[in-house]
Amino acid sequence: MKILVTGTAGFIGSHLALKLLNRGDVVVGLDNINDYYDKDIKYGRLQRTGIIDSLEAGKDIPYGELLTSSTNPNYKFIKLNLEDKDEMMNLFKTEKFDAVCNLAAQAGVRYSLTNPDAYMDSNIIGFINILECCRHNGVKNLSYASSSSVYGLNEELPFSTNHNVDHPISLYAASKKSNELMAHTYSHLFDISTTGLRFFTVYGPWGRPDMALFLFTKAALESNTIDVFNNGEMLRDFTYIDDIVEGITRVIDNPAKKDENWNGKTGEISTSSAPYKIYNIGNNNPVKLMDFIEAIENKLGKKIEKNMMPIQAGDVPATFADVQDLIDDLDYIPATPIQKGIDNFVDWYLEFFGYDSKGNKK
Repeated sequence: MKILVTGTAGFIGSHLALKLLNRGDVVVGLDNINDYYDKDIKYGRLQRTGIIDSLEAGKDIPYGELLTSSTNPNYKFIKLNLEDKDEMMNLFKTEKFDAVCNLAAQAGVRYSLTNPDAYMDSNIIGFINILECCRHNGVKNLSYASSSSVYGLNEELPFSTNHNVDHPISLYAASKKSNELMAHTYSHLFDISTTGLRFFTVYGPWGRPDMALFLFTKAALESNTIDVFNNGEMLRDFTYIDDIVEGITRVIDNPAKKDENWNGKTGEISTSSAPYKIYNIGNNNPVKLMDFIEAIENKLGKKIEKNMMPIQAGDVPATFADVQDLIDDLDYIPATPIQKGIDNFVDWYLEFFGYDSKGNKK
């Protein structure tokens, strides 16, 4: 297939692009390379896919120009804003995609408290542009990133895609819930197969610097104190990046279908009479935050100084994914133990930031 993957300078998108390329797909990657976090990490991800040859070259990526990978002729990349409708339409018209996987978004729960406009631009305007581009260019296979944050005030565990998600507690979560509603509308009106993936705390090599694993590892190596929210009484369904990417790939290969037996009185929330589906994609095995921190300490062989804090606005105390639909429909079962996943991340971190295996700066 020829697949557009948005967010390919990002964490999940860069891993997905590599997996699709390795199995023989033709991929066009898209990202605006914003400054939400350290651009050198984004440039590093582009470098390993052959889009740029050095971190320094990343600073000169032209806007709106398709670049071909130096290591894989089946991969092209374009620096573009999702909210740039004219350029997006031109890209779709020129490239004629078989499928689209939209992973580009303004991420982060806490950032949405102080920068709400960024979420409207990327997650709402950008997403309607994706839908319109699919509609007007015959793309019938769309998968997209939603989030476990949509569960908001729901306290019933494990989180099921048939639970009510009408009470988000962050603008980020509200934008992701909006994406699901917008996708259903286009599935119903224009027969576009849309599948939303509610990600649960993804972690692994090349992860985001604003995520707990990155912050905790950095603090440990620099002998700094970490803030541990909700006094450590957090449960998170940490999901390793390889497991996430495997799930996404299976979704791309199996576009949503209409549920012929669905009706508006008794139909499940996660499916529809339109070709529409919502999946949780998580580890189905929540981990205590303190156990997660202990796994980092085990790998590094040092204790991390902790500052216990109350829960922050927009955070939920626990996440736990019910992934039975993915198991039943796509035979997807996450398989990476938490200690192995953390070990892999720490090994990457040490190499990327110039530490030796004992955590000393080279």
